Amino acid sequence: QVQLVESGGGLVQAGGSLRLSCANSGRTLSSHTMAWFRQAPGKEREFVARIFWSGDWADYADSVKGRFTIAIDNAKKTLYLQMNSLKPEDSALYYCAANPAFTSSTMVAEYKYWGQGTQVTVSS
Repeated sequence: QVQLVESGGGLVQAGGSLRLSCANSGRTLSSHTMAWFRQAPGKEREFVARIFWSGDWADYADSVKGRFTIAIDNAKKTLYLQMNSLKPEDSALYYCAANPAFTSSTMVAEYKYWGQGTQVTVSS
């Protein structure tokens, strides 16, 4: 079974940075797609970024493009999200997710495995 555990969230001032990590403590995946989603109170879970397992293809939501960077380290079975120039509207519970195959989808339903989330709060 795949077990995803996020870490690295916290409270930061606007303009600051955070680095989220998502470790897979379960079985190893290959040819998979990893993604970050986020959910703010009262809002639907939304796509943030995704990356193919090889690391040579990544995609971002328009709202974070140029500020966030997704990366994957398969040797460590860990996914990262470097978040710079944070804004109050980036505040949310951030989830990592995995699809055991390649997918270009940004839909929540397309991702089979999920972590429990890590809270990011950006103060103004």
